[in-house]
Amino acid sequence: MVQVSPGELDDRVLGRTWTVRLDATGRGSTAVRLSCSRPACVPERLPSAAAGRTAAVAHLKTHLKAIAGPRAQAFCRCKAEHCHLHTARFDERPERGVPWRCGGPVVLAVVTDREGRWWRAMECCSRCAAATPGATTVAAAPPSPRAANTVADVALPVAAPAGGPQFSDRSSSGDPQTVPAARSARRRPRPPRDGRIAGHVVPYRLRPLELREELTELGDLFRSYQQRTEPDLALLAGLHARKAAAFTTWAEVTGDTRLRREARRAEQAAQTALLQHQQRTSRPVDGTDGPPAVARVLTGPALWEHARSVLNHCATSAPLSGPEARLLVVMLTLRTAHTGTGNLVGQDLTTLGLTDPTGLVEQLAGSGWLSLPGSADDLLASRPEDPTPLTIPTLFPSVDRPGPFTFGKKTRPKLSGWAQKIVADKKLRKTKATAGARLLALVLATHTGPDGHVGSEGQGISRERLASLSAADDIELPGLLDQLTASDWLTDYALHGTRLTGRLSERVLPLTCPLPAEAAPV
Repeated sequence: MVQVSPGELDDRVLGRTWTVRLDATGRGSTAVRLSCSRPACVPERLPSAAAGRTAAVAHLKTHLKAIAGPRAQAFCRCKAEHCHLHTARFDERPERGVPWRCGGPVVLAVVTDREGRWWRAMECCSRCAAATPGATTVAAAPPSPRAANTVADVALPVAAPAGGPQFSDRSSSGDPQTVPAARSARRRPRPPRDGRIAGHVVPYRLRPLELREELTELGDLFRSYQQRTEPDLALLAGLHARKAAAFTTWAEVTGDTRLRREARRAEQAAQTALLQHQQRTSRPVDGTDGPPAVARVLTGPALWEHARSVLNHCATSAPLSGPEARLLVVMLTLRTAHTGTGNLVGQDLTTLGLTDPTGLVEQLAGSGWLSLPGSADDLLASRPEDPTPLTIPTLFPSVDRPGPFTFGKKTRPKLSGWAQKIVADKKLRKTKATAGARLLALVLATHTGPDGHVGSEGQGISRERLASLSAADDIELPGLLDQLTASDWLTDYALHGTRLTGRLSERVLPLTCPLPAEAAPV
């Protein structure tokens, strides 16, 4: 051990240190913040952890090249931070003339953590560098002449050369002492990490091995997809399809019913993403030369289900009978569906093909289903610059009784605009189609397949269901279907016993709301 005299303390200076750190910039971001303990260094922002580690190493190397090397008169920086080498035990008494427990020349050592989050360069003795796990010695300082003479006079034999430091556990030799190599940190072997996907932990003991690797890879791919700046629905549909297959196998291996439900949800998500991709790109996902996908006004299965829910609600809650009253109820419901209140102008009623709009409005108001601030004539005379507010009390949501619909305020105008496009169709107006025919057009638009055939997979729709939604009886139905055929809305229709089959024309396919493929016949 190197011994120094008390007077020599005045000549020694505290060792220098620099610490370079990487810190996350925030949740949901891969960027990192690079900072240095030197006051003159300005923090930097790097796009990823890999780029941050490269910049941190380069930054630390710049500091190491800028200095002249370790100073021989410096004492250990770690002593000032009370490391375990310099902290005396409670039963030990401090020795006079030995203010610190060090040995060997001063070296410049670099220490980093295992995760690569910080790097520290410090001046310390070679003994402390060797005892620090993970420390790497960069450079060593030559012993100062005064320290060498003191060591030779006090601690070393006369025959020993005065060139280098001596350690108590080593024999003296004529060769100068070299800097001890830093001890490598002992690392325990880590077991393979558990994967994570959709809130589920994939244990590393899961077998078969191919299933565990597939689930772990899918979890990484989903997390990578969440970092994308632009969506890729075709890629997302493929990921959900792989997830559905993997979770099905996982459920068979473990017998966990929750995994089966997750697999079914993944299948539905894959179909939804596939349909959304077709709607956005207007072409099939597989890149074939088949017919292009239809760019529909309502762009997703959720909106299609909301449109059907409005028709179903009006079929059970309409206060008046007949196709004209039912069409007016549907249009007013779409205007007030979210809060029970809305605005209307006279033109909104005159374009519906009603024979007596004033009388229908008065009947709805008289039944208590509709509330107006004035008369029905005032409503028909209102202009867009001064619309008439109207209220439907049964649609008011409350704490104990929520509204009948689950869609929000942004979805309501989409549904209302879609319905207005159908009832105000140019060819329906040109052929003077009745209100019953326009309501039937709304019903058929919500009960077709993706190719326009009536019913799920072209199986048609029952006449009982059709009469319930359109308020038309069996006597009126053929005439209404003829009006839709004359308006180029319906083609090749046929009434087979209790069912209606047919297909909507190509021009109205953008207005349709296809039924799901697994839907039961209606």
